[in-house]
Amino acid sequence: MQTTPKTAKDISFEEFQSEILSDYKIAVTSRECSLLGRREVLTGKAKFGIFGDGKEVPQLAWAKVFQNGDFRSGYYRDQTFMMAIGELSIQQFFAGLYGDPDINHDPMSAGRQMGGHFGTHSLDEKGEWKNLLKQKNSSADISPTAGQMPRLLGLAQASKIYRNVEGINASNFSDKGNEVAWGTIGNASTSEGLFFETINAAGVLQVPMVISVWDDEYGISVHAKHQTTKENISEILKGFQRDDKAKGYEILKVKGWDYVALIETYQKASKIAREEHVPVLIHVVELTQPQGHSTSGSHERYKSKKRLDWETERDCIRKMREWIIGNGISTELELDAIEKAIKKNVRDGKKAAWEAYQNPIKEEQQQATQLINNLANTSVNKAFIERLAFELSDVFEPTRKDIASAVRKSLRYVISENSTEKNAIQNWIQEYLERVQPKYSSHLFSQSKKSALYVKEVLPTYDTSPEDVDGRLVLRNNFDAIFKKYPKTLIFGEDTGAIGDVNQGLEGLQEKYGELRVADTGIREATILGQGIGMAMRGLRPIAEIQYLDYILYALQIMSDDLATLHYRTHGKQKAPLIVRTRGHRLEGIWHSGSQLGGILNLIRGMHVLVPRNMTKAAGFYNTLLEGDDPALIVECLNGYRLKEKLPNNLGEFKTPIGVVETVKNGNDITLVSYGSTLRIVRQAANELLEVGIDAEVIDAQSLLPFDLNHDTVKSVAKTNRLMVIDEDVPGGASAYLLNEILERQNAYQYLDSQPKTLTARAHRPAYGTDGDYFSKPSVEDVFENVYAMMHEVDPKKYPKF
Repeated sequence: MQTTPKTAKDISFEEFQSEILSDYKIAVTSRECSLLGRREVLTGKAKFGIFGDGKEVPQLAWAKVFQNGDFRSGYYRDQTFMMAIGELSIQQFFAGLYGDPDINHDPMSAGRQMGGHFGTHSLDEKGEWKNLLKQKNSSADISPTAGQMPRLLGLAQASKIYRNVEGINASNFSDKGNEVAWGTIGNASTSEGLFFETINAAGVLQVPMVISVWDDEYGISVHAKHQTTKENISEILKGFQRDDKAKGYEILKVKGWDYVALIETYQKASKIAREEHVPVLIHVVELTQPQGHSTSGSHERYKSKKRLDWETERDCIRKMREWIIGNGISTELELDAIEKAIKKNVRDGKKAAWEAYQNPIKEEQQQATQLINNLANTSVNKAFIERLAFELSDVFEPTRKDIASAVRKSLRYVISENSTEKNAIQNWIQEYLERVQPKYSSHLFSQSKKSALYVKEVLPTYDTSPEDVDGRLVLRNNFDAIFKKYPKTLIFGEDTGAIGDVNQGLEGLQEKYGELRVADTGIREATILGQGIGMAMRGLRPIAEIQYLDYILYALQIMSDDLATLHYRTHGKQKAPLIVRTRGHRLEGIWHSGSQLGGILNLIRGMHVLVPRNMTKAAGFYNTLLEGDDPALIVECLNGYRLKEKLPNNLGEFKTPIGVVETVKNGNDITLVSYGSTLRIVRQAANELLEVGIDAEVIDAQSLLPFDLNHDTVKSVAKTNRLMVIDEDVPGGASAYLLNEILERQNAYQYLDSQPKTLTARAHRPAYGTDGDYFSKPSVEDVFENVYAMMHEVDPKKYPKF
């Protein structure tokens, strides 16, 4: 199905005709898939449909200039393009619509995303990088509007890095930075801040990025007059147009039904972006949406008859058909025959996809029905169990939910019975759930040998008389070692470059490694994250710096919806091992309080969240992550950069293990768990508690996601029989998460002699100043008194009330 563009100036009429008709066949095939796909949703075989009808012809033109090594970062209307580059067949289209969890049937996401969300495979079966230069690449789509834009920036910046930074082994990833990153977005979504942030950043960075705006004048039911100033995105972006005096964009505008003009426009855009590394915006206007926004409603509700008639006349496939006939390339009869054959091909492909999806489920249905019937024959509740078997067998188009539900319910009727048949059905359902569950849950994190969880701890080593230095120097010198060891590593963020970050953890490194590897950015957190995601997807090892933990909120949607879900939503076929660096903890003032970890933890599952207590531990985490392939967030202690630490002599080599706690003080009376800067307060309180005869054990969590894979905390609780979790997050935040991990996942409840407690910050963010910090977050006195109160309950005589 892939297009085969001719690059020679002189080709025969037969070759010209063949290419045009090949394009037409792809466009009609895509349209028929959209039409039949909508019917599949309305008849109940699929849950929801959002299709690319009306955008077919411009996507054909785009596909002609899309080269091996290029990347797409699009939205859910690009099915024609994916068909044109040979990465989406009819059967795969419908497999995605049905949510088939077999990656061989639905290579886009193995049923994890709704149809219309496309991606190619960057990783092989072992999780190793494929040669991305030998294939046309699509980064995995997400639904949030404009959410694909920040990632697009990073995909384009990777070409700039590969072209301009010496010493990088670009094998499999780049041919001298000649790759273009192509983005697509609907006209209404250009109202999103992420679009404007990306537009500005790409103009500053001057990267090979081409954005196509598919403009059909609507955003669901809302007309462009409510969306865009002047109802025209290219008009209001004219200030970005480059000229002889200043760098900027090349802005192009073209009608979406004009096949010839579209080809010329995309060829021009490709040349400019690929050769000059100049971003290009293509405003594709006069497009239509023949079936409306999606299967959730009809566009007849909000479009006038005049508009609907206009859309019929301006339909891009209709206009292409008229052009083909008008220029003598084919006849109406020939095109009729082509269209008839395509309708059959699409119906056949749909049928094949449905059968491939249903056949294994029907086999499971038969097995389960037989097992339930067998169980019924041995039970006093035969009639009830047989009814379950009959109802299951009677489901014409079964789901795995139907099967699992029926089998599990059947066991309720034999709770007090024992039989071989009961054992058989118990074993079957256990095996079934173990086999089926991963189809929907696997690959949240890397399952390859490169997983950061497999990186072994390497302790820091020291000279005989190690130098005591500010913690920032441990970090700085370790980053220096990292940049020497890993040429693909780079770091960027606000104030990261020239001044070496606000706390001098990168002091002097820009001068040493250049402005592209240690770079300043504007104040634009979402696209800082996007830069990192895109570059990581192209084989680089970026560290995206967000100046403070509070500012993560600006980028949290990108982290949550894109970065954290990437490996999962591609069934392990794409990865972005981005390290997000930030700083927080024990700060003074509402906007620098660093107290959002509870929310962050629950929004970025799929990333590691690491909370080192000092800079040596932090440096070790960076070293560990660079040997792994998972994304992570590292929160450095802001009030620790000037505290003295001993300078290791194995910089760049020592490694802090992920998912491992550390007992920093042994004790027998109570287990205290904390992390980050608060741990220093807990340790001080633990020392003061010794004065009143309370010997607390103090555990540094170090890693929140994941937490304590070795279950060392429960071993401590088994010894002390008491537990308190202390942190500076709000009540119900990270401390509640840790309590859940310890009590439920590690089953520590069985060893408790006292009620477990959490000690957190107040529900508000901290007030400003030293007193604001003291009265807003746990203090040494708070820890001391709360622990003492627990011990008073245990032994009022030994620990009389204050």
